[in-house]
Amino acid sequence: MGMQEAGIGDTDHTLMDLADQELVRDPFTSYARIGEPDGPMVRGCMPGVDPMWVATRHDDIRTVMSDPRFTIDATTVPGAPVAHRTEQTWQARGMHADHEKYLRAGIFDADGADHRRLRGLVTAAFSPGRVAALRPRIDAIAAQLLDRLPEHAEDGVVDLVEHFARPLPITVICELIAVPEADRDRWRARSATLTAGTCGDELGDALAGMVDDAHTLIATHTAHPGNDLISDLLDPHRHDRLSTDELVALITNLVVAGHITTVNLIANGTEALLAHPGQLALLREDPALMPYAVDELMRYCGPVVRALPRYATCDTTLGNTPVRAGEAVLPIVSAANRDPAAFTDPGRLDLARTRRGREPHVGFGHGAHRCLGAHLAQEETAAALTALLDRFPDLRLATGPEHLQRGNNPVNWHLKALPVRL
Repeated sequence: MGMQEAGIGDTDHTLMDLADQELVRDPFTSYARIGEPDGPMVRGCMPGVDPMWVATRHDDIRTVMSDPRFTIDATTVPGAPVAHRTEQTWQARGMHADHEKYLRAGIFDADGADHRRLRGLVTAAFSPGRVAALRPRIDAIAAQLLDRLPEHAEDGVVDLVEHFARPLPITVICELIAVPEADRDRWRARSATLTAGTCGDELGDALAGMVDDAHTLIATHTAHPGNDLISDLLDPHRHDRLSTDELVALITNLVVAGHITTVNLIANGTEALLAHPGQLALLREDPALMPYAVDELMRYCGPVVRALPRYATCDTTLGNTPVRAGEAVLPIVSAANRDPAAFTDPGRLDLARTRRGREPHVGFGHGAHRCLGAHLAQEETAAALTALLDRFPDLRLATGPEHLQRGNNPVNWHLKALPVRL
């Protein structure tokens, strides 16, 4: 695992390379080998990004995600300016100049009153009741995709990522914000570029294109409002309207974060089930197990490797590690979800785990910033897996799990393709 000597300000620590391919290939167990179980956190770095503490323990991550001593908004730390690690990361990846303002205006980077205001505007659209009402439409989209699945097979093999896992969630989120159908392939392609680990001009151009498309969508909905979330937020009679930058940030966040986690959860979950035939048999025998299965799949093979950095607002201690005001802590979600201090036999897929008693994972985050679309992701994944397993009772992997190719994005653990035989 890659390590390098610390730079200025980190002379007492060896820095771990957060882009190391071992961590990218297997973030669940590779991060777990870092340091001692009760020892201090280590420091990690990436090209172009200032060092951060790396939190891998379940309790530490729940603390950093919910304790007021830590903030997600770097600008709220008292004292000297704090290096904004998220902005640095996107700049290093190729984000165009002046697009930092959309990061600062987004719901993910806000805290306190700003975060409550932004989240409050859209929470109702993702409530359990609203999501449950979407289920018939989700089922219909899934059925349409499965109807066409055999047409895409070559020599009896079809890629479930390209022809099922990816189009289902992007269609749902585009319908929610009324992206014209003719534009959806472009939104999907740009979103895929942003989340595939791509860097350089391709990344910068994709983000800039999505920002331009968001401005166009706002103009369209302003001129021709409809029955959708964006038209509702643009209603001139609202007393709590968003600024243009905030709305652009919200749209891009909803499209990217609102579907990519679900794409990868459906794909990762399907692969895990097919690789664990005993667990798959349990699910086939007892369809009521599905909600628990989705929860366990998010813990066991969830796509979110790490959450956004948090910044200490004061000199404090996290676990056994002193953290100074302004220092960043990077929560490694995949490691926390395999923490033996929090989960019984964490390396085992057990679809009935949460049916027997709650073992709360942090795959959707924790605290005030817990994923806004968690209910939607869970409902879409349950619908997708239910429909897929019902339609194709003989579904099986077309290659061994060890031969499947995964992307190189250190943030999202995802399959490039999932070849199966129907």
